[in-house]
Amino acid sequence: MVKAWDYIEEYKSEKEEILSAIQEVLASGSLILGEKVKKFEEQYALYCGVKYGVGVDNGTNAIFLALKALGIGCGDEVITVSNTAIATVSAIVSAGATPVFTDIEEKSFLIDTTKIENTITPKTKCILPVHLFGQCADMDEINRIAKKHNLSVIEDCAQSHGAVYKGQKAGSMSDIAATSFYPTKILGAFGDAGMVLTNNKELYQKVIRLRTYGMSKTNYSEEHGYNCRLDELHAAILLKKLLYIEEYINKRRALADRYYELLKDTSLKLPHEMPYGKHSYYLYVVKHPQRNLILEELKKKEIFLNIHYPYPIHTMKGYKYLGFHIGDFPVTEQAAAEIFSLPIYPSLTFDNQEYLADIIHEILIKHNL
Repeated sequence: MVKAWDYIEEYKSEKEEILSAIQEVLASGSLILGEKVKKFEEQYALYCGVKYGVGVDNGTNAIFLALKALGIGCGDEVITVSNTAIATVSAIVSAGATPVFTDIEEKSFLIDTTKIENTITPKTKCILPVHLFGQCADMDEINRIAKKHNLSVIEDCAQSHGAVYKGQKAGSMSDIAATSFYPTKILGAFGDAGMVLTNNKELYQKVIRLRTYGMSKTNYSEEHGYNCRLDELHAAILLKKLLYIEEYINKRRALADRYYELLKDTSLKLPHEMPYGKHSYYLYVVKHPQRNLILEELKKKEIFLNIHYPYPIHTMKGYKYLGFHIGDFPVTEQAAAEIFSLPIYPSLTFDNQEYLADIIHEILIKHNL
């Protein structure tokens, strides 16, 4: 059986280290914002090549706090994409701002930088590119546009741990960045966790306050804040797993290479790695106009794959009030109708891949696709 995602085998190989980390925390007497959180913040920031990291409770709140730290709220517009997890847009709306969408590139599924300036208005305060599926957006061009129009930039790095753009890691190329350590991520916790990253000391200090009720000292709020703290247990687990992050990425890249060899002669459109960087393959997203037929045939073989994402956010009822319509972002909408994700996680074996590839070949031949 080929699972869309699985952590059990990975856990088995790291079980002793993870349980040891948990025991250290439970025996320490400190469960929230202790030494494990501080150390993980330092180590992950160092890995990403930034000065400061602030551990928070999840990736959505990491984006929310980044927006609030920049002073973005009611009346402000934030440019992003509709082809993303709901969390990206939820955070913008929760901060009081208005998401303004632009279309994506056909090859990479990343924000189309040639369309960004068309969406800038006097209310625009920020560009929020999503480094989707494990690959960075074109940050040089995004930063050029932001500088020209005096805009802030926030990177959404939830899907791009360890991805590289022109020698720089995701999360190091903007005013402030946000990431998630949700269990499925390349660096995943066993529950929700996230982090804000920045090189700006003032923004760092602001986020530190905002994540704990606006406090810089116990029981005294300097400004309205929130409860968005990272706990010691998740920080301890993530510290252990951080030691293996490049190993995880190398395995994912090896699996991606294997998929390419197995499927390059089919009618599937395979992922395109942009020449400016290194793809970390959080997801292996393929595209086919007969996507739904292929998935139905795979279900008959008890293979259930995921779609990231089947509904562009601008078409959702929850965001209808923004005023966008079907047809506004044709590349995004076509992608949503045709993409699906093949399993790609460190414990997936080449045998699993070959079995899945054989089934896909059979389906494509059977239906003359």
